[in-house]
Amino acid sequence: MIDYFETKSQPITRYMVIQAYRKVRANKGSGGVDGMTWDEFELHKSENIYKLWNRLSSGCYYPMPVKEVEIDKKGGGVRKLGIPTLMDRIAQQVVRAYIEPTLDPLFHPDSYAYRKGRNAHQAIETAQKRSMVYDWVLDLDISKFSIR
Repeated sequence: MIDYFETKSQPITRYMVIQAYRKVRANKGSGGVDGMTWDEFELHKSENIYKLWNRLSSGCYYPMPVKEVEIDKKGGGVRKLGIPTLMDRIAQQVVRAYIEPTLDPLFHPDSYAYRKGRNAHQAIETAQKRSMVYDWVLDLDISKFSIR
């Protein structure tokens, strides 16, 4: 008998893709640059899920370009937002579900960005508590940070 993981290069199962599809579908977001809607996706759902699973599990999945949308900022100006295709959103959810349990424990306890069960309000609360204990602050823009 051939082991499943001997035939595929990545440990992604069809069940993982179906679970990711259900989660993304529940969010009811719009489609991306390819113009595919949820109704169109549903017409060929099993083929779309199979195609996505096959590409993810064999390591040959490449995401599509994102649809750029400009969002107005409160203080003026715009923020550019990339809207991925439906297939890419499902693929992102598969990868997230696979790597999050492994990587999340490696983060520092005070890391709040993009973590399950963590939010900006908790980060502010921690900063407020620390300001009562410490009399110094380290402010750093990581995009311009370099070690010399």
